[in-house]
Amino acid sequence: MYDFFRRHRLLLAPMAGVSDMAFRTLCREQGADLTYTEMVSAKGLSYANEKTRHLLDLAQGEDMVAVQLFGHEPDTMASQAAWIEQVMGENLAYIDINMGCPARKIVTKGDGSALMRDSDLAASIVAAVSRAVEHPVTVKFRRGWAMGCETAPEFAVRMQDAGAAAVAVHGRYAEQLYRGCADWGVVARVKQAVDVPVVGNGDVKCGADAVAITRETGCDAVMIARAAEGNPWIFSQAAAALAGSPEPCAPTVEQRIAMARRHARLLAQREGRNIVRMRKHAMWYMTGLPGAAAARGKINACVGVDDFDAVFDELLEIAGSHA
Repeated sequence: MYDFFRRHRLLLAPMAGVSDMAFRTLCREQGADLTYTEMVSAKGLSYANEKTRHLLDLAQGEDMVAVQLFGHEPDTMASQAAWIEQVMGENLAYIDINMGCPARKIVTKGDGSALMRDSDLAASIVAAVSRAVEHPVTVKFRRGWAMGCETAPEFAVRMQDAGAAAVAVHGRYAEQLYRGCADWGVVARVKQAVDVPVVGNGDVKCGADAVAITRETGCDAVMIARAAEGNPWIFSQAAAALAGSPEPCAPTVEQRIAMARRHARLLAQREGRNIVRMRKHAMWYMTGLPGAAAARGKINACVGVDDFDAVFDELLEIAGSHA
């Protein structure tokens, strides 16, 4: 997959409740080379759960996406990966297996980063999925499970030997959740340990960080997650930085609100009038703006596009009075 990642260096991470069609569209427009779906439950797919299946829906013009699958049963993971491949066809870039999510509701079921505690089971999942599909299979995981016990390099080798065509490494332990700082050094150590491409992830917050993690680790691609929330412009900034070009200016208040409006409309195109999931996105777009703190309660009462527009209009007016 080295050729693939030479063409796709900036990746939007799979984020539950965040990386839906609307958000992926905005990030692609701003320079993301590849986006991932939200985490998709293999068990949910096996039950033909419509809510789970809708996570695989593509936006108009979205010609390629990576699908992140989670679960801990090799046979279920394999059968549902094969179903995804059949349904998505040429729109599928690859199947990514989640072995990095530290959320309690995920790890208590033996999914996500809990698999780092059982490398034999993790390897059997990768092998089963690799046999079941023709597309590449990748794995995303963390520095290790327990604080101070780094297992990522040897874990990466096991995943490679089981059939993983690439790996993505987040520089925190599972027990850290998102506390503290990501250690990019583990990305470099994984890169030295395996022969497949390595994606670096964790605390890439600006264009300069994308350059720094690439230089410090030798990673083949950079994955951006939370720093893109309310800030799809980070991809254009990172693309410019990696190309050695001047970074675009930070978005103005007007640009941030215009992006928030568009985001709301993209959500409404798919979900209809009720777009309550826009509330958290609106909060992210408004962070640091004059009047944002006072508007928080109003945003949390918004349901449809008109509701959000009214709050955005108010914030624009407040920003104008502070100019």
